[in-house]
Amino acid sequence: MSAGWVAGAVRARAMADRYPGAAGAREIAGCSSLDEALRRLAGTPYVKYVREAAGLPDAQRAVSATLLWHLRVLAGWLPRGGALVLVPLVSGFEVANVVARLAAPGGRGTGAPGPPYRLGALETVWRRLAEAGTPAELRAVLAASPWGDPGDDTPWALITGMRMAAARRTALGVPQARDWAVARAALLTARELFVHGRSLPEPVRRDAARLLGGRAPTAASYQEFREVLQAPARRLLADVEEPQELWRAEVRWWRSVHDDGTALLRDCRHGPGVVVGAVAVLSVDAWRVRAALESAARGGRPGEAFDALA
Repeated sequence: MSAGWVAGAVRARAMADRYPGAAGAREIAGCSSLDEALRRLAGTPYVKYVREAAGLPDAQRAVSATLLWHLRVLAGWLPRGGALVLVPLVSGFEVANVVARLAAPGGRGTGAPGPPYRLGALETVWRRLAEAGTPAELRAVLAASPWGDPGDDTPWALITGMRMAAARRTALGVPQARDWAVARAALLTARELFVHGRSLPEPVRRDAARLLGGRAPTAASYQEFREVLQAPARRLLADVEEPQELWRAEVRWWRSVHDDGTALLRDCRHGPGVVVGAVAVLSVDAWRVRAALESAARGGRPGEAFDALA
């Protein structure tokens, strides 16, 4: 094992140990106001960006920005080419940038605009996407990149295509995270088909079929969808009887990512496994803290999803 991977593993473990964890998030969730919760974050790694936050959306975004910053730092400790393992794992930040891009004037989107996340060496093609003037140009950039063609240039198709492509890229490029990617693809497909009632664009349907099995994206009902899924997606939805209960599967997904990431940190001495484990644990921590901040903003009343994970 190269010295770079050893250094990266040491750094990854040190980062994971510094974050608040479930106990810290629970304390933040119990705060009676957002201001009190933000003061509690002053002693955590999230302070770098959160100290300037104004309001709940800004604070939650600051938590995500802190996560991305630390993953960029971690990438700098890895040997040449080692950062490639992180690129699919942080692709959600590039998706978020496109959501904000589409929400800008003239973008025809409906999301909440905000400053783009700075991905640095972990970007795929964000700088080219940022220069695209129309949704059609966004589609063209995606089609000529590892993201692939989303199948249409409507905001929904662009974002759905990127989210499914993120699952495909993770499954192919990060073996330790394949199960998470497959389960994520199942959640995305189930919501689009059976909650929103939308058929997947052809390229998205092909990706879903590769990850979930050929019959899954064309299932006539949610029950049939569950029955034809391949593992681990079948396990994720095992007792989620109705599409309206998919939030339970979402919580289960986060718990699985945390447990698997913790196991990777514990069982792998060095190498990519430790790094992937750290990304998993840090990502779940950021999810918890964002949920905890929302709880504090409501006066310290955690939601059911937060309670189930924390």
